[in-house]
Amino acid sequence: MTTIHPRAGQPAEAADLVDLGALVDAYFTRTPDQAVPAQRVAFGTSGHRGSSLTTSFNEDHVLAITQAICLHRRAQGVDGPLFIGIDTHTLSVPAFESALAVLAANEVEVRISQGGEYTPTPAVSHAILVHNRGRTTGLADGIVVTPSHNPPEDGGFKYNPANGGPADAKVTRWIEARANALLEAKLVGVRRMPFERARRAPTTRAHDYLTTYVADLGDVIDFDVIRGSGLRMGVDPLGGAGVRYWARIAELYRIDLAVVSEEVDKRFAFMTLDWDGRIRMDPSSAFAMRRLIARADRYDISFASDTDHDRHGIVTRSAGLLPPNHYLAVAIDYLFRNRPAWSQQAAIGKTVVTSALIDRVAARLTRTLYDVPVGFKWFVDGLHDGSLGFGGEESAGAAFLRRDGAVWTTDKDGIAPALLSAEITARTGRDPGQLYRELAAELGDPVADRLEATATPEQKRKLAELSPEQIKLVELAGEPVVRVLDRAPGNDASIGGIKVITANGWFAARPSGTEAIYKIYAESFRGAAHLRQLLREAQEIVDRALVAPTSGARASNPTKVGP
Repeated sequence: MTTIHPRAGQPAEAADLVDLGALVDAYFTRTPDQAVPAQRVAFGTSGHRGSSLTTSFNEDHVLAITQAICLHRRAQGVDGPLFIGIDTHTLSVPAFESALAVLAANEVEVRISQGGEYTPTPAVSHAILVHNRGRTTGLADGIVVTPSHNPPEDGGFKYNPANGGPADAKVTRWIEARANALLEAKLVGVRRMPFERARRAPTTRAHDYLTTYVADLGDVIDFDVIRGSGLRMGVDPLGGAGVRYWARIAELYRIDLAVVSEEVDKRFAFMTLDWDGRIRMDPSSAFAMRRLIARADRYDISFASDTDHDRHGIVTRSAGLLPPNHYLAVAIDYLFRNRPAWSQQAAIGKTVVTSALIDRVAARLTRTLYDVPVGFKWFVDGLHDGSLGFGGEESAGAAFLRRDGAVWTTDKDGIAPALLSAEITARTGRDPGQLYRELAAELGDPVADRLEATATPEQKRKLAELSPEQIKLVELAGEPVVRVLDRAPGNDASIGGIKVITANGWFAARPSGTEAIYKIYAESFRGAAHLRQLLREAQEIVDRALVAPTSGARASNPTKVGP
């Protein structure tokens, strides 16, 4: 089971805070070494991430990635504006300045946030989609400068093409390869100009992300029912990019929504430490969310979003902070019962490591389940064309359609799912915690956990290449094995690992795309003891696979794992 740091949930102390000056200095002065794998450009499931202090997110990285994006959009004939937004991480500002210097030198039409406002990920996705609606030429794309909920010392950079969502693997591989080639060439081929000149360039214009996003939210959330209910709501922006969006939402839609704090502290000194003793702005973590949880009794429903506001956390009076899988199940059940304009063919999207309770909810709703590998990119096309009503991941990321069934955002949106919890409470008279108990009583009440362990590149390769033939089992944790997967049922794409399923539980093992670790996810419908057995046996299976002499080895006979 997950090992909890002794100071998890306690306020951050001076020793926990990053030196912002050293962080920015390292961004400009450290030069990545292409011979060191950790210092190369590497796009994981959400763009390139790293820290200037480890020479994994520095100016050279951003210059090279941005030039590669310019070359890619030119090759694809994308000649409309590029919408760019940043979150509140320290490295986001210098990275934005580096990127704009390259974009302007390449004569890209850039839309930056009006008044220097921080910009949530969903606001960038929304801006791209609104601009491209009905167009076949002059299409827009975007860049979001964010490492999401990562610690304060991290930086991140991701590209969203004209469909508004995270770029798919084909695109990111192209950008990654070209960026690394530019780094190897000592940035020869990178066009740039001084930032102040780029800021004044005729191709650089301001865009009011805040007003346009907030004004459209009424097409997604039923604010009339919220307002009419008299619900008292609270929100903690966790010092993130949407910090000033919430007050505007409350004002425009005349709802009783209190903002716990609008403080932006780039050290994030107001945070309580996460499970591993680090500062991490994760709204799904009970350790990181102590500030809002302590205020839960002041509101009928409360919620939070992470640093780029693409994840949500829901705090209820009845159950406290809901695990992401619990809220996703409730939200899906509610939406597909209360969005009559959505297509009857609209499916439910989830990743293979998200709760199997959603499979049961989908079956009860008689909706198609679209089960895909980890990564929100797999939901983009479905959300764009309306064939998916909802897409969600166990890490508290989700997006869904407008009330009329049209596309809203194709990237994760932490704001709309948070507000949906208020709509659910207002319309049903029960908060999502209560509704989850009702769902669980009927469909089962799973428990879940995740393990992480260090892994060498060779071990990560072996794990990613595991096949069902190598993990041929007849029994797992006392139950017959129903299915062993190395490809996702929804789209037949590789899951980059393995998933073993029984009637009342499952585990999945996969290497991290950005860190020197692997992860084992597990869920049981039979309780905590069964979950522990699942995790223990899963670990044994992975351990054997990682020491196997060749990745192409095959088990000669089915095996039974455990006592």
